[in-house]
Amino acid sequence: MNGAPATTTTPANPAPPPAAPAPRRPDNRGLRIPPVLMKTLVTSVVFVIALLVTNTLDENQGAGDVWNLTASIVIGGAALIVQYLVDFEKRLVEMESSQAELIRDVKDNLLSHHVALTTLVDDRFRQINVATELFSNVDRSVLRSDAVIKLARRATECGELNNETVRTFASEEIERLAGLLENLSNRSADCLGENQDWLIDLTRCIKHSLDATSTSVDRHFWGSEPAARYLEAQTDALARGVEIRRLFLVDDEEHIDAELLALCANQRALGLDSRVVAVSQLPPWARLGTQSDFIVFDRELSYEIDQDTKDVNAKTTLNARPAHVEHRLRQFTRLWDATTRLPDQGIPQPGPAVAGSD
Repeated sequence: MNGAPATTTTPANPAPPPAAPAPRRPDNRGLRIPPVLMKTLVTSVVFVIALLVTNTLDENQGAGDVWNLTASIVIGGAALIVQYLVDFEKRLVEMESSQAELIRDVKDNLLSHHVALTTLVDDRFRQINVATELFSNVDRSVLRSDAVIKLARRATECGELNNETVRTFASEEIERLAGLLENLSNRSADCLGENQDWLIDLTRCIKHSLDATSTSVDRHFWGSEPAARYLEAQTDALARGVEIRRLFLVDDEEHIDAELLALCANQRALGLDSRVVAVSQLPPWARLGTQSDFIVFDRELSYEIDQDTKDVNAKTTLNARPAHVEHRLRQFTRLWDATTRLPDQGIPQPGPAVAGSD
C-alpha cells in the first residue's frame, strides 16, 4: 500500500521437507522356472551339445547320421535321468531330515508324557499307601475303626454342603479334635477354663478307680446340671466295680459347714467313699504338694484344674505322663492315709449339723 517492498519472514523452525518415498526393493526371487521345464531345457541343451560333438566326430570318423542322433538321444536321456536322480536324492534327504525331526519330537513328547504319567501314578500310589497305612493303623489300634471311618465320611459330607457356615464350623471342630488327639499322643492336653465334658466322658471310660480331691473353689459346681451328670456317671462306674474315693479339702475346721457335710453325706449315700478333711488337722508329711483340684482316673491319667489369682478355674489339663501320674497318686495316698487317722476318719456323722442342712 505505501510502496515498500514486501518482506517474507522465515519461521524459526521450518517444517522439514516431505520425505522422498522409499525406493521399492527389487524382487530377488526373480522368475521361478517350473522344475519340469528346467529339466527339459537342460536335457535339450545336453542333447544339442551331444549332437554337435557327435557331428564333429562323424566328420573325422565317418559315422552315420543315425549313430549321431542315437548317441545324442542317449546322452540327453542320461542327463534327464541324472537330474531326476539328483532331485530324488535331495527329496530323500529332506524326508529323512523331517522324519528324524518328527521322531525326535515324538520321543521328547513321549518322554515328557512318561515323566508326567509316572509322577501322577507315583503320587496316586503314595496317597493310596498313606490311606492304606492309616486305616491299617486304625485297625491295629484299640480305637474303634468304625468310628474313625464314620468321622472321615461325615467330614466329607459336611465339606460338600452348600453352607459356608456349617463347612467352616466343621473344619474348626475337626482341627480342634485333631489338635486334642495330637496332644494326647504326647500324653498331655489342656484347654482354657473348666472342661466338664472331659470330666464326664473320662468317668464313663474308667474301669478300676477314681481318686479325686475337691477344694472350695469348685463348691458351686456340685449344684449345677453338669454335676448331676457327673454323679450319674460315677454311679454307673460303681456298678461296673470301679472304686471311687473323694476328699473334700478345706483349710481349717471352721470351714467345714453343714452344707459341705451334707454334700459329702449325699455322695456317700450314692456309694462313693467321700470324706471331708481340714488340711490344718493333717500332719506336716501329709501336706506335701499343692492342694489343688485333681482327679486320677484308673491310675493312668490325671485331670487337673488350675486356678488364677482370683481363684477362678482358668485351665484344665490332662496329663498321662507316668511320672506325673505317680506323683499325684502319692499325694492323694498321703492325704487319704492321714485322713484315716483322724477322728471319724473324715466321714460325716449323723447329727445336728447334717440334719440342719436338710
